[in-house]
Amino acid sequence: MTYKLLFVCLGNICRSPSAENIMNHLIKEAGLEDKIVCDSSGTSGYHIGAPPDERMNLAANKRGLELQGKARRLKPVDLQRFDLILAMDRENYQDIVYLDREGKHEDKVRLLCDFATQKTDREVPDPYYGGQDGFDYVIDLLFDSCAGLLDYVVSSPEYQAKPHR
Repeated sequence: MTYKLLFVCLGNICRSPSAENIMNHLIKEAGLEDKIVCDSSGTSGYHIGAPPDERMNLAANKRGLELQGKARRLKPVDLQRFDLILAMDRENYQDIVYLDREGKHEDKVRLLCDFATQKTDREVPDPYYGGQDGFDYVIDLLFDSCAGLLDYVVSSPEYQAKPHR
């Protein structure tokens, strides 16, 4: 069985697909592709089916990554399917928790920046309406947060308890 991570932002074209792609890159580097899988979604339906934002992809390219994926909207079933759900900011966090009408999955929802080890941000800022520097900063913040997240996941009792093929 695999450990499943879901990254969530507003539109699923900037922050969450970048986090998904960065995490997949780190998982591959660690040789854990068969043990941890990632996906991303947005709390809104603004960009369903769209690829990651070109400016975000440009920032990722500077770090050697080509962003893959198509935007999709978060669904209530996602709360059941994933082991850990990572919100980019407090508003996304609240939107995710709101979908959990019975409060069964709130313990799985975390802010991604909780795992940052180098940067002190509490939320991943939305670079959508800013300049390229904002996209570059978000990529750096996501690399930091995802590296910390990977360490956390691999050492967590939930991950350790899953039978891995």
